[in-house]
Order: sequence, then C-alpha cells, then structure tokens
Amino acid sequence: MKILIVNGPNMNLLGTRETQIYGNVSFDEHLRSLILGFPSVTLEYFQSNIEGELINCLQQTNADGIVLNAAGYTHTSVALRDCISAIQAPVVEVHMSNISARDTFRHESLISPVCVGVISGFGVKSYALAIKSFTEN
Repeated sequence: MKILIVNGPNMNLLGTRETQIYGNVSFDEHLRSLILGFPSVTLEYFQSNIEGELINCLQQTNADGIVLNAAGYTHTSVALRDCISAIQAPVVEVHMSNISARDTFRHESLISPVCVGVISGFGVKSYALAIKSFTEN
C-alpha cells in the first residue's frame, strides 16, 4: 500500500512555528517515526506553500490513499476542494491542532465535505490515525 502525505503552507516551519501549539519537532522527524511505525506501507511526502503545487501533486499521485493537512488552505481553497472531488484516491483531512478550539475562522473546512474523514487535535498522532484508517480497511 502506498500513502501520500501532503502538507500545506507553513508546515515546513514545524519545530519552530508556534511551538505551544505544534511542538518543537520538525515534520521530517515526525515522518521518520511514521515510516518506522508503518513498515508495511510506502509513505511518500510532499509539502508546499503554494496552492497550485498542492493541487498538481494530488492530481498526479498514484497513491492508494492521501493524508492531507491543507493547513490554512483548509478554510479558503475552493480549488483544493474541487481537486479532491476530481481525483480517485480517497483523502483523509488531518490537523495537528484541534481547529474547532482555535480562531473562529478555522472552524469551517471547505475540504471536509469531500474527504472520507477528518482527524484533528492529536498532534502528529493525527497522521498515524489517518494512515491506520487506510491500513485497517
């Protein structure tokens, strides 16, 4: 099984960005632990701060499933929503923080209705739970 993890804008700053919310560990370090935790799964990773690059990545993948943290684009990108609707691979929306407990503008996700599920608020475990959702089906 191949799963693509896609992170949106500012996720490249994990480990230094708002450490009270996201912790002080980089996503590369998190990714290493995910790879070790799921040895029978091929995990691919892509991160971009650019909406169009995220869309191109999603459109071009041949993954069996996609774990997507669209970050700020979760709440603003109709184009990303349309892309998820158009592709064949199922997408699980993830967030490290509990977006419902944060700023009001973060409470609405434009992409949730076109994803197979949403996992939020468990830190890096959100990614592991999303991967598990694909491997246990």
